[in-house]
Amino acid sequence: MLKRLLKGIGLLATFVVVAAALTMFFNGSSAAQQGAPENVVSGVFTFNPLQVALLQWYPANLTTSFAVGVGPSEMAFDGANIWVTNTGVDNSNSGSRVTKLRANDGTVLGSFAAGAAPAGAAFDGASIWVTDYAGNMATKLRASDGDVLGTFPTGGGPGFVVFDGANIWTSNSLTGNVTKLRASDGAVLGTFAVGSNPSGMAFDGANIWVGNVNGNSVTKLRASDGAVLGTFAVGAYPYDVAFDGTNIWVTNFMSNNVTKLRASDGAALGTFTVGNGPYGLAFDGAHIWVANSGGNNVTKLRAHDGTVLGTFAVGSYPRGVAFDGANIWVANHNSNTVSKL
Repeated sequence: MLKRLLKGIGLLATFVVVAAALTMFFNGSSAAQQGAPENVVSGVFTFNPLQVALLQWYPANLTTSFAVGVGPSEMAFDGANIWVTNTGVDNSNSGSRVTKLRANDGTVLGSFAAGAAPAGAAFDGASIWVTDYAGNMATKLRASDGDVLGTFPTGGGPGFVVFDGANIWTSNSLTGNVTKLRASDGAVLGTFAVGSNPSGMAFDGANIWVGNVNGNSVTKLRASDGAVLGTFAVGAYPYDVAFDGTNIWVTNFMSNNVTKLRASDGAALGTFTVGNGPYGLAFDGAHIWVANSGGNNVTKLRAHDGTVLGTFAVGSYPRGVAFDGANIWVANHNSNTVSKL
């Protein structure tokens, strides 16, 4: 009995020593501190020895980039694959395809027609919905094979799209409203006025939040009936919106910052400087990632307090951002690629 006890104490002591050594190396070693990846523009680097098994030494590590169509813009993750809308050259909305890539290795699994000008993308659990900016339609594709299951009318210039668990919402930039479609069959359930030039959207579990580019505001609508619950001021040219489980985050393209709002009442909790021309953003469970279109990089912020943890180089004119459960994906509009971090 005593022998077993001493053996157990010895194993525990060994574990403590090893853990301490790893912590000292990854947090204090000059070699570790100086070995940041080439794509890191700046950042606060803290290393966790428990990440050894995942080989994740840094706050973000550029894995690689993958070629897609012309003018990649927005993305959606279907649980296994990344879907990318290709809008064409110079924001001309002349693209007509969406690209499907396997998330674990970036292999292109297909390119599929999705209207005259695919813009936004969302996953409803079985299908990918793509807005057609030029056609004033939303296309529903079966995620397993990309077959078109239907096209459904929206308002004018549908850009972004979001799923609320039962319905699809599109923001219609040319008509100043949003359209609600039943995801099962595409039936139009309502059209609801918001602000001027509506853009990015997010669902907070009960409500739809919509950025109003020309109004420097976001509108909160009750998802069940589309009732407007409030309009809240943000920065200049709010482009995209994300929900972190408690708060709403908005990219302000002309202000070079992001605004954090409390989802329950829209109270402003802070404004945080990011890079040049913030465009898309995504939440990874702990951090907010922002694509800076004018800086060719992405900024990583700690969600609970907005602290900037790093800035990482990607391709040219990054726009959409998506999280696949392990990695961040960024659509590089002018590079015709997506980056995987």
